[in-house]
Amino acid sequence: MPTEPFAVPHAAPADPAHPPPRLTTDADWLAALRARSDAPPELPRMPLGWLQSATLIGSIEPAWAESLIKAGVPLRKTGHGWAVDAARGAPLDAALATAAATLRRLGPAAAWRDELVTVTDNAGKAVARIERAATRALGIATHSVHLVGTTPEGSVWVQQRAFEKATDPGQWDTMVGGLVSAGEGVRDTLRRETAEEAGLRITALARVAPMGFLSVRRPVAHGYMVERIDMFEAVVPASQVPVNRDGEVATFECLAPEALWRRLRDGLFTLEASLILLHWLQRDCLLR
Repeated sequence: MPTEPFAVPHAAPADPAHPPPRLTTDADWLAALRARSDAPPELPRMPLGWLQSATLIGSIEPAWAESLIKAGVPLRKTGHGWAVDAARGAPLDAALATAAATLRRLGPAAAWRDELVTVTDNAGKAVARIERAATRALGIATHSVHLVGTTPEGSVWVQQRAFEKATDPGQWDTMVGGLVSAGEGVRDTLRRETAEEAGLRITALARVAPMGFLSVRRPVAHGYMVERIDMFEAVVPASQVPVNRDGEVATFECLAPEALWRRLRDGLFTLEASLILLHWLQRDCLLR
């Protein structure tokens, strides 16, 4: 699935007395960055389905499929790949829980979070739940939200990810970002993550608005990432300062657009945050 085109609303008219900075990017660099968000797996993967419904739910490396079968996970080889063979009348969740626990024991699962996310089929229908740590190993699609927080003057709040994070430790990120948990709506996740990561109430922010979405497919340390990212922006009042509450952020900084651009060019941000922030810069006509 290629990266979706951004949905770009019209930018607010510039203040002629205070024109925004005009930053210039390199088209080849930007194209290479976007290409990384739609990259094939580093190792061959085959489709992972659900046998009882003849539908796809992810992908898996053949070696890991064989290891799971040897460990007793209910997988069956099919003509196109592998399929989870849920017991008669049993929910798919139970078989996926067994697969996730086995992946945790064998090693390819990411840091265990005791947090369930929704599993969807190839038509986008929710069919089960699984521990989020197993999603990359099984190529299961996830859904996340990111919030670009700006000051009234136009600077941008960014976070440095905790150095203990399993993915992209110590790299810079948007002010708020996180996965949509099972049973949550996108706005619910935005509200929860804003409180947990930045210590802010979404109702205390001004001009909270969607900025479209992007899709990412790329290899990661624990498998293959397939994710839809819903992007939002908001203005953080001058009286508010982000303060982390869940231990997943090392620090926050407030950057002027020029400083943000330099840090993006230096490769200090996660790939997803880079694409989101570049979209924000271009959408507001700060980058051409």
